[in-house]
Amino acid sequence: MSRIGKLPIAIPEGVNAEIAGSTLTVKGPKGQLVKTFHKDMNIAIEDNEILVTRPSENKKHRSLHGLTRSLIDNMVNGVSKGFEKVLEINGVGYRAQKQGNKLVLSLGYSHPVEMVDPEGITVEVPANNKIIVKGIDKELVGLHAANIRKMREPEPYKGKGIKYENETIRRKEGKAGK
Repeated sequence: MSRIGKLPIAIPEGVNAEIAGSTLTVKGPKGQLVKTFHKDMNIAIEDNEILVTRPSENKKHRSLHGLTRSLIDNMVNGVSKGFEKVLEINGVGYRAQKQGNKLVLSLGYSHPVEMVDPEGITVEVPANNKIIVKGIDKELVGLHAANIRKMREPEPYKGKGIKYENETIRRKEGKAGK
């Protein structure tokens, strides 16, 4: 049995979950998420808990079991609490600012880099070297944060670039002199 898949998902107060076939709709104080899962997975709502079971022990069903449960848990957590990723900008002259629904980054290029916020994602810039990406869909939050980081990944010599808040950059020693 899957260690993750067999755990029930508690539905918190203020969150409503409905299942129709293999499509799950979760509504909460932060918004609504709808996702269609594999038709073989059995999803049931009992006693304010969501249970995921698999029909057989074959490899495909075993791998889908834990995945389906984790995706549903992320949906429930997203509509109740939400998700956020914090990015830091390091480097002289590197900064970020918000203009309407655009994030404008100055990253040492000859031009500023502009990124439009995707639907359902909000980007905050509390300081000119800190970016907070928030939303209810964990996948979209992570994807947008990764796209922002990709604009100038941290380099190993001086550590300049955009990195996640808890990420450590493996530093390299500079060129050895004579």
